[in-house]
Amino acid sequence: MTESLPVAAGTTAAPPDLTLGVEEELHVVDLATRELVPRAPEILARLDPDHFSAELHRSVVETNTPVAATLDDLRDGIVGRRRTAITVAESMGLGLAATGTVPLVDLESLPVTPTSRYRRMLDDYQLLAREQLICGAQVHVGIPDRDEAVAVAQRVMPILPVLLAVSASSPYWMGEDSGYASVRSLVWMRWPTAGDPGVLHSAAEHDALVADLIASGTITDPKMVYFDVRPSAHVPTVELRVTDSSPDVDTVVLIAGLFRALALRAREEHRAGRPLPVSRPPLHRAAMWRAARSGLEGELLDLPRSPSPIPAAAAVEALVGELRPQLEELGDWDQVFDLSVRALSRGSSAARQRRAMSRRGRISDVVDLVVADTRGGATGIGPVGQVVPAGLFPYAVEGDEAFPDGEVAPAYTGVLNVLTALGSAGLRRREDTKDDEQRARGVTFSVAGEAATRLFPFDLVPRVVPAEDWRKLGAGLVQRVRALDRFVNDVYGERAAVHDGIIPEWVIDGSPELRPSGALIAHQGVRAQVAGVDLVRDVDGQWCVLEDNLRVPSGIAYAMQNRRLAASVLPELPQPTGLISVEETPALLLRALRESARPAAGGDPNVVVLSTGPDDSAWFEHRMLAEEMGVPVIRSTELFVDDTVVYRLRDGKRYRVDVIYLRMDEDTLMHAPGADGMPLGPSLVAALHADTIVLANAMGNGIGDDKAVYAYVPRLIEYYLGEKPLLADVPTYLCGLPDQLAVVLDRLDELVCKPVDGYGGDRILIGPHASAEEIAAVRKQIRTAPHRWVAQELVRLSTAPVFDGSQLTPRHVDLRAFVFTGTGSPSVVAPAALTRVAPAGSMIVNSSRGGGSKDTWLLS
Repeated sequence: MTESLPVAAGTTAAPPDLTLGVEEELHVVDLATRELVPRAPEILARLDPDHFSAELHRSVVETNTPVAATLDDLRDGIVGRRRTAITVAESMGLGLAATGTVPLVDLESLPVTPTSRYRRMLDDYQLLAREQLICGAQVHVGIPDRDEAVAVAQRVMPILPVLLAVSASSPYWMGEDSGYASVRSLVWMRWPTAGDPGVLHSAAEHDALVADLIASGTITDPKMVYFDVRPSAHVPTVELRVTDSSPDVDTVVLIAGLFRALALRAREEHRAGRPLPVSRPPLHRAAMWRAARSGLEGELLDLPRSPSPIPAAAAVEALVGELRPQLEELGDWDQVFDLSVRALSRGSSAARQRRAMSRRGRISDVVDLVVADTRGGATGIGPVGQVVPAGLFPYAVEGDEAFPDGEVAPAYTGVLNVLTALGSAGLRRREDTKDDEQRARGVTFSVAGEAATRLFPFDLVPRVVPAEDWRKLGAGLVQRVRALDRFVNDVYGERAAVHDGIIPEWVIDGSPELRPSGALIAHQGVRAQVAGVDLVRDVDGQWCVLEDNLRVPSGIAYAMQNRRLAASVLPELPQPTGLISVEETPALLLRALRESARPAAGGDPNVVVLSTGPDDSAWFEHRMLAEEMGVPVIRSTELFVDDTVVYRLRDGKRYRVDVIYLRMDEDTLMHAPGADGMPLGPSLVAALHADTIVLANAMGNGIGDDKAVYAYVPRLIEYYLGEKPLLADVPTYLCGLPDQLAVVLDRLDELVCKPVDGYGGDRILIGPHASAEEIAAVRKQIRTAPHRWVAQELVRLSTAPVFDGSQLTPRHVDLRAFVFTGTGSPSVVAPAALTRVAPAGSMIVNSSRGGGSKDTWLLS
């Protein structure tokens, strides 16, 4: 709505006066909350006012490009302005979104810009001004003669719905899907001077109409004339005003190229004395409504030829074909044709936003997508100060595993070549294929409190763990799990480590995971047949252990499925030398489970996978592992204990069970109904005492996952194994120790605080990223029950690239590795490991917190 675009005469383009310029309105969003925020003045204070300006709302920054003679010059101008503004915004934790609307809005926090003009508009227009939370892209074409500018505006009017459809980028309004591809245009049309101005034959008629509108009191100055296309109020151009702001710069360039060709054709017709097209405002309004409703994914009215609807793609293709003579005269034919093909292949931004929403059901993903598209992708905006070719590009982030210092790591060269060849549009199509395959195979998980399951989040870019790293990790993982298994046996036995002063007894007795059920096992032996260890890599390339999981570690099947899915969706990816196959994983798991059987099982023990069923968050994994191992997956209602022997009942027959691979927590197990309708717990306890059944993993193992115990694992390794720890730990403070409690309370804003019994990212406070209110709340909890909390130094996690729907972008990752332990063979590290990916702006990787995963290439 501001009018400050400079346009100069005398360029080298042909015709020389048909210069180009664009005003882009960009929403300001908080990168943490993804909400629209009124912080544009802070950004504008650090920008050149000749090129950047304020808008009605303080949540919008407007950019004004230099005058451009060619489409390439225009693209460079848009990219340059965006880069400058985004660099400033990101230094403040803000993002800029070139999109018609932003879905996350708090109206109460968005006052108008405090100029007398904008305050008067608020007083006059009330709701219209308060809800003017929209952004458009205005394209200017240089036409110095104002009579010709009016004539051009009149003649291009019937074609505007096609340009609106190409730009459609605003499906969401106030947190909801509006059902429209461009809800911005509906909001815009509420202004009394928006739309079709009616038939005008000259600049004098146009100026008289504007004067009458001012005299009527409807508007106060010529800048408030918001006709869909008009002679500019301040520069010698004709101005297109109907289009949404577009995250993808190439979309803006395409619209500008088409509009300039339309202007050239219209001027030729005017100079040839051809009559104006018949004005039919109701049909034009209907055509604009249809374009707003459908975007590129539906139908448009075939004006001016016919009021009948045709597919939007056909309308775009017809328009490009009709304009070929003008495009060739301007030197734009090849470029506009290629951009139109790309636009139709990729679809509208509105459709891409809806796909992002459908993947996880998170409106924040929509904001992430448009911010990422605005910043980069095909626009050519790379790291600050760096211009790169269109398409995917490496970035520079300290500690990134694929692009250290902005250069491609050798292990990722082949991967990047394939991804670049596919481009953003090709990768989006592969993502759609991936989603279809996941639905077909039921690769889902569920989140507590949500009725529907979600597709397990999977990123297309694999992660490489070098052979030397994996060799060292493997040895350290086996060592760590051996020591922890010995420790859990000791906890429920003699507690020698306590008597010998290795670990304080209060750490064990104060743990919520110390369970009487842990003492039920009648023999000494392996308690953690399946262990999961979460590892992180810091920005210096050093690995350390973050957490241990000896209860019910999940992720094995998802790690296997990720490999299979990647091979199916991206078969072009070149597999590196030494890539370890994941296919042996189920056999290794089954061997560990069968070896754990007690002597009563004989030489051919029977194994089952016990699950709560389809309602379990990892039901897909339970089914897949059972199928791969060739054993049944059952529920508690199929188990029956007769004289301390456990049987599975099916079809009226009994099948002895020797090993239960337990995929539920022990509280659920103890109260679950058996085949006879009675609680299964008491009879299972009898079987455990009789040494006829093995539960893998054993009840009571949660003591090994306790965050306070974690602090003593290095000492436990030396105590039980007589070895120096091979894996590093994160420096940890126990709030149950007064001296360490004082350190923690003094440094809450620097440390990561965790409850000792937490898992799944639950209740974690990351001090440097937390608000004062969050820190105060955790401080109160720690003071109330200090022994229930630990704190750790913040690890500067490495990042790995993910495809965010537009470009490669860095996200924090961890690695969950699995160790299988039987009784007849050495512990083995599973050849399938799960890389988990944090959402944008987060360091928590759990799926329940919006995290994802990726295929992990372990090299030998």
